[in-house]
Amino acid sequence: MLYLWLYPLHTEYAVFNVFRYLSFRMIYAAITAFLIAFVLAPPMIKKFQELGIGQRVRDDGPSGHLGKTGTPTMGGVLIIFSVLLTTLLWADVRNLYIWLVLLAIVGFGLIGFVDDYIKILRGRSQGLTAVQKLACQGAVALAIAMFFYYSPGYSTQLSVPFFKNFTPDLGLFYVPFAIFVIVGCSNAVNLTDGLDGLAIGPTVIAAMAYTIVAWAVGNKLIADYLLIPHIEGAGELSVLTASIVGSSLGFLWFNTYPASVFMGDVGSLPLGSALGTVAVVCKHELLLLIVGGVFVMEAVSVIFQVLSFKSRGKRIFLMAPLHHHFEMKGWEEPKVVVRLWIIAIILGLLSVSTLKLR
Repeated sequence: MLYLWLYPLHTEYAVFNVFRYLSFRMIYAAITAFLIAFVLAPPMIKKFQELGIGQRVRDDGPSGHLGKTGTPTMGGVLIIFSVLLTTLLWADVRNLYIWLVLLAIVGFGLIGFVDDYIKILRGRSQGLTAVQKLACQGAVALAIAMFFYYSPGYSTQLSVPFFKNFTPDLGLFYVPFAIFVIVGCSNAVNLTDGLDGLAIGPTVIAAMAYTIVAWAVGNKLIADYLLIPHIEGAGELSVLTASIVGSSLGFLWFNTYPASVFMGDVGSLPLGSALGTVAVVCKHELLLLIVGGVFVMEAVSVIFQVLSFKSRGKRIFLMAPLHHHFEMKGWEEPKVVVRLWIIAIILGLLSVSTLKLR
């Protein structure tokens, strides 16, 4: 809204000309989102404590987690609010891609909220069933995927990292593929959210990487130079991803070990869906395998663990997801978190390099 209100004034006041630059709005979107999350977190945490919105910890995991029982959760509400408000302030709200990603954030946020509400405020150990959750997620993702598929000129070809001439066209199969990307990324982030600061750190890194990707694919000169797909209007998403970076950093201030608040499903599900939707818009869906490598490892560890136990009656890991395996081996929680952050940073750098290495 600031863009629509203030940029037209540049003809009379030259200072407002800065609003035309994505770089300016990206930076201040990140700062704004950080300040909103940072300022509102303490009163939110206090209010959640008063309402008894506390984490329920499973008793079959690492014993050190039992002390986290009662820690305020559902802090993802603050992340969503910060991202939505900041995006509306700094982005060009006439851009349809902005509203598609916001649809993913709100839709998956509502699913996460209901799940958390049932588990925490209703006192049930399980929230939505897996079928209910996947059905709701699939419905939101289907609406987004169909929009892309029927958008004039939108390509169903895939951009494969490190390859400039290999662009397989999925045709109609692009719809289920896009659904899988959005839903899969959402649940992968959710599975990673098991230690203080673990999920939010790689989220910051992935959002930063896709800020660069969105800016690059939205700029025709840069896209043509890098031999990557040019998506008209996708550059505006860099403002939204920058707001994710800022709000996540503001939340991390209070989520770092020992955490004063957890994000809950209401935070992890929409953050993952936002990354997945941005990846689909920017035609860099497969890049998620690299930039979100930590999320992939966590999700795959759960899949392999379940398949192994059901087929052989044996476990591959001491406990899944993967971060719990390392805890069970005796690693302290901060060590697990920081080491996975290091991996996420390396993978983030590698993912950005694929824009040039083709």
